[in-house]
Amino acid sequence: MMKKRKTRILLAVTFSILVSIGLFYRFYYPHSSTLRRSEFVFTDLIRLECTAVKNQGASNTCWSYTGNSFLESEMIRMGKTPMAISPLYTVRMAYLERARNYLRLHGGLKLNEGGQLHDVIDMLRLHGAMPTAVYTGVKAGNRPGNFKHMRAILNSTLSGMVKARVLKSSWERDIEAVMDDYLGKVPDHFDYQGKIYTARSFADEFIGIDPDQYIHIASVTTAPYYKSFVFLIPDNWSFSQFYNIPMKELTAVVDGALKKGFTVACTIDISEPGFSWPYGIAYVPQKSASMMTTEEKRYQFVRPQAERKVDPLMRQEAFDAWETTDDHALHIIGLAKDENGREYYLAKNSWGRGNAFRGFIYLTKEYLCYKSTALMVHQDALETSLKKSVGDQLNR
Repeated sequence: MMKKRKTRILLAVTFSILVSIGLFYRFYYPHSSTLRRSEFVFTDLIRLECTAVKNQGASNTCWSYTGNSFLESEMIRMGKTPMAISPLYTVRMAYLERARNYLRLHGGLKLNEGGQLHDVIDMLRLHGAMPTAVYTGVKAGNRPGNFKHMRAILNSTLSGMVKARVLKSSWERDIEAVMDDYLGKVPDHFDYQGKIYTARSFADEFIGIDPDQYIHIASVTTAPYYKSFVFLIPDNWSFSQFYNIPMKELTAVVDGALKKGFTVACTIDISEPGFSWPYGIAYVPQKSASMMTTEEKRYQFVRPQAERKVDPLMRQEAFDAWETTDDHALHIIGLAKDENGREYYLAKNSWGRGNAFRGFIYLTKEYLCYKSTALMVHQDALETSLKKSVGDQLNR
């Protein structure tokens, strides 16, 4: 018994250390030294319109901020007047649906803040949407963007329901009451620009986006290419299907979409030594940190560096070893090249404007091939044969 307890303690300590390292790389690296002025010279090749950069705060809800940013750019593309769609209304509705699955699986589902980009589309379909001006998701007296306490109470409440083995008809109202206490009550209807809407009518009439027009793409070697599959990643709590393509076609999909005027949303791993939020650069270093000279470390995000070439095996091995996880989401709005001609995707982030590029990140195509987990794009952005193949698979 004592041995098992020591093992649990050791695992808990190890997990805490790994989380701390991940957070260090994600938010602070390379804050340990004074930031140097960037020497990158970027030339925009394509830059599509988007709304203002938002800040998700301490929440792990990047998927909702990115997914709704993507929808806002879709409104611009469609000739509509964009507005800030409430990411926390989407999060709230996703919590409700996730709670539903939790109970259906008798507690066999993790309830946390993580999600996938398709959750934004699914919540739009199921529950509509609201403007941020109407539903901020921040109740007076509560800290914005911090779901720690609410999540703990929801988990405790749901766990109690499962243990009781008799599900009350009021379970949904009980879950809603917890969220009301932390996020504020959702209005049944609201006035926006002089017109009365519900969440449903606002999504249908004002936003006007058809959720069935969007495709979710992944690239793994463990499922057949050009077919749909259930992507087994922790945040795919709805067990949704993705369309699988070879790694080399990921950039072709993004490039093709941008050239047609469509932006792309992607989930991506950022807990990498080649990712720097302060400098706004993400690439695949040719050398490991231990092999870099002091000079190379000093300038690895300041000027263009040699980059390692990625292949499908390298990508899959990183995923299988949990080195690539679905820990963040970015909204790709453009394509640029540096002074050496290397191409980068310009991505909008959701951590505010406090970095070298005022809230945006330049990531290389190799980084996207190596560390992206999924893409979300309008089906009309795809090349014709791929669009047909995707439609045939997902409509079966």
